[in-house]
Amino acid sequence: MDALYRRGRATAAEILEEIPDPPGYSAVRAMLRVLEEKKHIRHEAEDLRYVYMPVVPRDKARRSAALHMLDTFFDGSAEQAVATLLNVSARNLSKDDFDRLAALVEKARQEGR
Repeated sequence: MDALYRRGRATAAEILEEIPDPPGYSAVRAMLRVLEEKKHIRHEAEDLRYVYMPVVPRDKARRSAALHMLDTFFDGSAEQAVATLLNVSARNLSKDDFDRLAALVEKARQEGR
């Protein structure tokens, strides 16, 4: 999906080129078929090949994936997810990063999310 969001549209071969340590071409085609069955992407036939494009806007897909991750790995707990992310990446965050995160937490607190 990242390759499709970056490019806007791509063939299976183009997507394969963008994947670090890629699986085989057949695996990419199989994944594209699954994503199309789930209505995340669609294709158009062009010059004897399929060109794929995302159907779901990136922000909506990101939100859906985050909710799925919360439910799957953190029992729906945003607190546990954030704690894990901070544990994993805190050493890579700058003071400005922490300030922005603190502002987001404060904004969410005020909005009662």
